[in-house]
Amino acid sequence: MKMANGQDRQTDSLSDTKKSLGVRLRLARQMKGLTLKELAAQSECSESLLSKVENGKVLPSLPMIHRVVQVLETNISWLFDEPANDESAIFRKGTRPFITLDKHKGTSKGLKLERIIPFKDGHLLQCNIHHLEIGGKSGDTITHEGEEVGYILAGIVELTLNGELFQLEAGDGFCFRSNIPHSYRNLGEEAASILWVCTPPTF
Repeated sequence: MKMANGQDRQTDSLSDTKKSLGVRLRLARQMKGLTLKELAAQSECSESLLSKVENGKVLPSLPMIHRVVQVLETNISWLFDEPANDESAIFRKGTRPFITLDKHKGTSKGLKLERIIPFKDGHLLQCNIHHLEIGGKSGDTITHEGEEVGYILAGIVELTLNGELFQLEAGDGFCFRSNIPHSYRNLGEEAASILWVCTPPTF
């Protein structure tokens, strides 16, 4: 049975994202002079999974992306799309890019990032809306350089900071250093959304 046009476009877009990410990841790895096995070991991930990512078969989880780009010393946004070409300060509803991550068992699940600030060299901030489906989560803990600020727009979210659990609802906010191990998940029975800002830009 043929899918609806919207579903066709969404599937094509995800497929294109996988292929583009794979090409860029392989290029970044080769520029660092690393073999697939070496990158997998240094980023603490499966060599077979990394191979699938480079071949455009799957998208990595959010924690895995952070570990890989730290080893490669690059920016996550560069892996996903081209820098913005204009100087516009306004980003209209319905025109902002989304990044949908694959639903790996035990890792990122039901997580979609809506980019508020398009990636561009020179930006000091990164801002996304993290949309979490029911049961959605970031996956394993994440650490990197910088500072995080967030505001719960909708739903009930559990934020874990260095092993300590915090239950947050719409209207609650948070702020912490990015080198603190952190993860989050949707605890509620409806979708949750988090306005998330960090510096320096990583995604």
